[in-house]
Amino acid sequence: MRLSDTYSRGKVELPPPPGPIRMYFCGPTVYMRAHVGNAVPFVIGMWLRRWLRELGYDTTLVHNITDINDKIYDAAPGASAELAERATSWYLEDTRDLGLGMPDRLPRATEHVAQIVRAIEELIERGHAYAVEGDVYYRVGSFAEYGRLSGQRGDQVEEQEPNALKEDPRDFALWKANKPGEDTAWESPWGRGRPGWHIECSVMAEELLGPVFEIHGGGLDLVFPHHENEVAQSRALGREFARVWAHNGMLRFTGEKMSKSLGNVWTIRETLDEWGHETTLVFFLTGHWRKPIDFSEQTMAQAAARRETLRNAFRLDAAETDESRWHAFADALEDDFDTPRALAVLHEWGSDGQLELLRRGLDVFGLASLAEREEAPPDIVDLAERRAATRRDRDFAEADALRGRLEAAGWEMRDDPGGGYTLVRRA
Repeated sequence: MRLSDTYSRGKVELPPPPGPIRMYFCGPTVYMRAHVGNAVPFVIGMWLRRWLRELGYDTTLVHNITDINDKIYDAAPGASAELAERATSWYLEDTRDLGLGMPDRLPRATEHVAQIVRAIEELIERGHAYAVEGDVYYRVGSFAEYGRLSGQRGDQVEEQEPNALKEDPRDFALWKANKPGEDTAWESPWGRGRPGWHIECSVMAEELLGPVFEIHGGGLDLVFPHHENEVAQSRALGREFARVWAHNGMLRFTGEKMSKSLGNVWTIRETLDEWGHETTLVFFLTGHWRKPIDFSEQTMAQAAARRETLRNAFRLDAAETDESRWHAFADALEDDFDTPRALAVLHEWGSDGQLELLRRGLDVFGLASLAEREEAPPDIVDLAERRAATRRDRDFAEADALRGRLEAAGWEMRDDPGGGYTLVRRA
């Protein structure tokens, strides 16, 4: 199993099964209903966990909730805690409705403040951080490899958080003193305040996965400064931290990056309500996880058509299963988790009647429901029974009339050689 790694700029071979494979995928900052682009790292992480377990790996997935952040204070001055709790519930509800299950752990920053304070104290002791008037900053110049993840030269990094009291404009906040309008704060050796964004993830990842783990995922927009700063903090603490940095491409609305500021956002909830979880998952399958993917009415309609093509395969007779064909699917996913290539294999199996392989492949992506046949309602079953009886009585004219009524109602009655039948919803 090989995955592209932002840090090394190449593909990294994962250790053989059973691993373990420990993964940390950055989750949302919770201050509003999450847009559909926020679902990308969640879906990629959940799919990757399912596939690795299929391969026999002992796999753990951690997906964090950032519930301490400037954006939350700005969105709800004096009531940020209530907003963060409400928005967290929305996110968990919306991602659960994608039908992929949930990560193994869903840590929140508010649950790890004590551990964050200890990590900051250690960075100060090691000479990598300093306190100034209630704030604590990381010394970027103390870490020689700063900029390697994002490809920036350390001396060209722009200032992230302006403050005339900083030693170096590049330095970033580990702890922020409490300010007016911020309704949540914690005690620390530097006074009441709260953690900076970047140190939260470093600490949560280490607390739940250990000082070294295999995969750190998240959106491409997090490479700098968030993940660059995570590397600096954790390595300065003597931790190896993540071995593979897997950054997914951004979701764009009709060619533009989807963002709240541009006002071109669909939420996860709106997308599920409009298109359903099956179409949404098929849509994500169509794009390689490392590349941008365009979200529009047209691309979602195309995903819906693909969904129906896959579902319709199970309305046909199955061919004898050819297990040797599984390798094409496995090869696609083991080579940088290439879901568009895997999707093409699924369509091939559907066309060729390899329904058992198709069922197994769909299940990897949480789409096993496409293989389920819809149960006919009682009135349709009654029509089918009457038609079966007329055929036994050789009243073929009435049997044809009843078949027409079934088809008009959207059902096909397939006669079995032994006198039985199967009811299948028509496409």
